Amino acid sequence: MSERLIIEAIKPLTETADTSRMAIGEPGLPRQLVWRDRTITVKAVLRSWRETGKCHHGSPEMYVRKHWYEVATVSDGVMKIYFDRQGKGRKKAPRWWLFSIRDPEESPSPNS
Repeated sequence: MSERLIIEAIKPLTETADTSRMAIGEPGLPRQLVWRDRTITVKAVLRSWRETGKCHHGSPEMYVRKHWYEVATVSDGVMKIYFDRQGKGRKKAPRWWLFSIRDPEESPSPNS
């Protein structure tokens, strides 16, 4: 299975967001998202993790910078997506990003 690096903004369909984790400060992971004008449907979350970093103002505290998800999709293989807690630049900067895609595993042939 090959993994392709993408790093492009994706648009979550907010009405499909899983809001159950928002009470503990995590983003609502969308069950559908738009990438390159195509709607992608998330079938399952395979794993999730957080990326942390030091405070930018000199405090010794650590803050969550990104929430990462590795998700299986209905028809587009496995995607690594992340939510950037501090969008870069302009006020309406994208927060959800597609980092990479792994093609779906091909089924072994019956003769192998």
